[in-house]
Amino acid sequence: MSARHKYAFIGLGNLGSNLAASLLRNGFSLVVYDPSPAAVEKLMALGAKPAVSPAVAAAKAGNAITCLPSPNISEAVLTGPGGLLEGLPEGGTWIEMSTNGRDEIIHLAALAAARGIQTLECPVTGGVHLAASGQVTALVGGDLALYEHHRKAIEAMCARSFHMGPVGSGAIIKVITNMLAFIHLVAAGEALMLAKTGGLDLAQAYHAIVASSGNSFVHETESQLVLNGSYDIGFTMDLALKDLGFAMRMANEAGVPLDLAQRVNSIFEKGKESYGGGAWSTQIVKLLEDAVGKELRAPGFPARLEA
Repeated sequence: MSARHKYAFIGLGNLGSNLAASLLRNGFSLVVYDPSPAAVEKLMALGAKPAVSPAVAAAKAGNAITCLPSPNISEAVLTGPGGLLEGLPEGGTWIEMSTNGRDEIIHLAALAAARGIQTLECPVTGGVHLAASGQVTALVGGDLALYEHHRKAIEAMCARSFHMGPVGSGAIIKVITNMLAFIHLVAAGEALMLAKTGGLDLAQAYHAIVASSGNSFVHETESQLVLNGSYDIGFTMDLALKDLGFAMRMANEAGVPLDLAQRVNSIFEKGKESYGGGAWSTQIVKLLEDAVGKELRAPGFPARLEA
């Protein structure tokens, strides 16, 4: 297999493991690294080769993909001891699929460029359940020719991809889409609670909203987990607050008053205080359930989403 079809993949969490598995299913060769031995073993069972560090994985593959929980961790994996810059050859590519702010990814790309490494940012949207079947959407920032060079790998993981412009552009649109999702989640919870207190059948109310002008992707998906009671979206309060923080900073820098997003950010801060940063982000609706003293439950809804 050509070097073009071989990648190191670093970060095998809820999202990264599914993205990596899609590459393997589509014939790509992967060398993987994650601090969790169980996560590595899961990918080895699908044909991936393990490595003892990001540097070793990158050296073996020539190109690297990362999917990590924060910009600080991305920088550590890129520049720290045993990091990607120790292993990637000059002219290699780093594809960053983590969610970063614009300033963070521009900074990291500059560090890579100083070592002769090209950067393609490629955050994805759609949720962990869509990543499991390769149906997420990629929001790409970077050189257009570099995007075309790695497009087959991106399309192996993502059903659709949008080249948004230079590095930093993908971060901007990803932060925007996540901001909208969190707003929609809080709104969906409030809508369901009004249906509950109004005496409606919640399953019927769910389906009526889906068929209405008030529908959203978040209602179609995450409301099901609320109605089941599992809340298991595979995405935490801490991650939601990280992304909302990026949106707040962008707004402050641009002088844009985000009244609604600011209120939602405050609600998520209360959610973290109440349930912990590791709680599923969908549990933000539980704040309303606890305040009203009524649970939003209906039969026939799944504990986890399937694509």
